[in-house]
Amino acid sequence: MATPIIMPRQGNTVESCIITKWNKKVGDPVAVGDILFAYETDKAAFEEEAKEAGTVLQIFFEEGDDVPCLTNVMVIGNPGESFAEFDPKAGSAAPAEAAPAAEAAPAEEAASAEAQEAAEAPVVIGEMKISPRARNLAEKSGADLSKVVPTGPEGRVIARDVQKLIDSGLLVTAAARAGYQGGVEGTGLGGRVSLKDLEKKPEAAPAAAAAPAAPVELGQPVDDSYTEPMSNMRKVIAKAMMTSLSSMAQLTHNISYDATEVQNARRLFKEKGEKFGMEKISINDIIMYVVARTLAMPEHKALNANLIDDGKTMKYFRGVHLGMAVDTDRGLMVPTIFNADKMTLKELSATAKRLAKECKEGKINPDYLQGASFTVSNIGSLGIESFTPVVNPPQTGILGVCAITDGVRVVNGEIKVYPKMTLSLSYDHRALDGTPASKFLVDLKNNLEAFTLMLARG
Repeated sequence: MATPIIMPRQGNTVESCIITKWNKKVGDPVAVGDILFAYETDKAAFEEEAKEAGTVLQIFFEEGDDVPCLTNVMVIGNPGESFAEFDPKAGSAAPAEAAPAAEAAPAEEAASAEAQEAAEAPVVIGEMKISPRARNLAEKSGADLSKVVPTGPEGRVIARDVQKLIDSGLLVTAAARAGYQGGVEGTGLGGRVSLKDLEKKPEAAPAAAAAPAAPVELGQPVDDSYTEPMSNMRKVIAKAMMTSLSSMAQLTHNISYDATEVQNARRLFKEKGEKFGMEKISINDIIMYVVARTLAMPEHKALNANLIDDGKTMKYFRGVHLGMAVDTDRGLMVPTIFNADKMTLKELSATAKRLAKECKEGKINPDYLQGASFTVSNIGSLGIESFTPVVNPPQTGILGVCAITDGVRVVNGEIKVYPKMTLSLSYDHRALDGTPASKFLVDLKNNLEAFTLMLARG
């Protein structure tokens, strides 16, 4: 019997995935466990294994296509079997009349909703004015706002205008949104603009016969530059960083602490922790453990929070869901250690190492790449002594962890050298003022310098 193979949903937050490689072609035999194709989200890569044997009857998409999750991508079965019923493109072209008609809302209710929407202050995007309700609908659906026709008061885009785009299939896939600027015709499923469409280059005019290149003399001006398209993940990071810096009132405070006790604890774990399974606990694990417990103090709830609704609402978390910046070959990734404040040091360390490994292998579940209430970014291993980390919106703070250096202080009239580590806190000044931000850093410093007591307390 012919069996369709769907694009898996890797996490509840993923809407579509990009097919990066086909390992089978039409007519190829398939055994259970064979890798059928490779695919990726904007931050992780996966492979799809065959669950049953057969022959590849049809493949519906090409490499580079951005495919909505749970859509049929291929069919496996016995040679000669029909597979037309599984073709997603044929399904998307079906007449709208075939779908059962939804019950229309009363006209007066729709008019009331539009009147309410017209009273809301609009959001300005470039030269376009759009109601908050319409913007939220566009972001959720991927509607192509470059093709919108405003019908609201004073030329404003309202929800019914965005709904028209959705009904007409004028959409942009989730993966293509970061780099989309309009003016592109969609060839994806249902006419969506996909990454493949963005990568198409206009045909170049025939080049004139090139003259022989003149020899280049050293020291003379020369343009030896070249261009490369940014990766999809890099585009996502770029958009997030620009959004962060342009939409927040960010400020950074620095403090240093005596790392003697932290270093002594790390040394003890390394030398005698093997029988307890704690020999691999790192200084970064210790810092994240202390950060989580410091954030859990009620007086620091403004840093264990998200600022949402265009800066109108504070969303506070009961648990500390700690984002951990991880450097990978594909770019920076920030997995979340959920409920980090309730973990033992051993549990937190094991979770952090597992998530970092999955990020570097490109196999992290996308659900773990969201939901953080605060982030820690450690670049101390590179020798950085101070820096300004950028807050991950909608979070209100991020802690930068720097290198351990030699500090000098006077003790009983004598100059003493001690291990000093700087901590850099960037925070959103809209969510909290400088004094509470500074108090968090002071509490964090004191807790790190008394780490053994904090660990004993649990």
